[in-house]
Amino acid sequence: MSAGWVAGVTRARALRTRCLGVESIREVAASPTLEDALRYLSATPYRRDVTPGATCSEAQRAVSATVLWHLRILAGWQPAVGADAVRALAAGFEISNTEDHLRALVADSRQPASQRRRLPPYRLGGLAMAWGRLARTRTPSELRSALAASVWGDPGGDSPAAVATGMRVSAALHLAAAVPDAARWAAARLAVLFGREVFVVGRRMPDVSTRRAARLLGRRAVAAGSYADFRQVLPPAARWLLDDIDEAADLWRAEARWWGDVERDGLELLRRFRLGPQPVVGAVALLSADAWRTRGALELAARGGGPADWPAEVLDAPG
Repeated sequence: MSAGWVAGVTRARALRTRCLGVESIREVAASPTLEDALRYLSATPYRRDVTPGATCSEAQRAVSATVLWHLRILAGWQPAVGADAVRALAAGFEISNTEDHLRALVADSRQPASQRRRLPPYRLGGLAMAWGRLARTRTPSELRSALAASVWGDPGGDSPAAVATGMRVSAALHLAAAVPDAARWAAARLAVLFGREVFVVGRRMPDVSTRRAARLLGRRAVAAGSYADFRQVLPPAARWLLDDIDEAADLWRAEARWWGDVERDGLELLRRFRLGPQPVVGAVALLSADAWRTRGALELAARGGGPADWPAEVLDAPG
């Protein structure tokens, strides 16, 4: 078995050189204009998809597309277990494609053809789980039916909110099951999603998504009537991210902390393990965290630059 991992792990370790790194990300964030930031990125690992003249959202999407390209190649070097791990970790790209597709379906029913504009979907290749079938749907109800017949499962509704939360709950469950080294990440991220939906937005999740979320968060947590009760009864694997977030309105702070923890764990997985899926998971974690920071830096550059305004946990990478 070990021999089968040699090429895949070697490829995973090499991907550290495709990260921009905190110091370079600070340079991007300090750029006085977005165009200056794009010019800087043109000489970095993100040059493949980032082009001059792009809008901020286009540039951020291009950063994500670069990461996806690396993940597709990485998956191709893995034994089956490693490829499955990369696919589970990359599920967010299929979710993004599906959300864009559903928004277009809803808009198409309201706008004439001349006013319709669709984002090109991310090219998933072998990382797709059901995208080919989902992309062919023509109405929200067809999309829901296609999801229900796939590994994603029924989201419990065909509204954008139901589909978005349903797919994210399914992705968290799949990640925890398929990638044990990422189970803690999946549970904590799901706790933030559930807390935000229920206690900030005030929107009840469809029953099917609530039942699925209970598998990671516990029945008492998903039935809690207040954020304080919710946080108190979460299992340790999910509660750590919310330890000092006393109010639901402050859940936004959890994202930067989550990415910092994912990156820290990713470094440890790369350092501690020689062969097996762990270094592969670690490499995906580092690439993803680097891209998250870079997207944030582009947002700052578009506003005139100012890394000093960032929370410390955003730019302070673990050693």
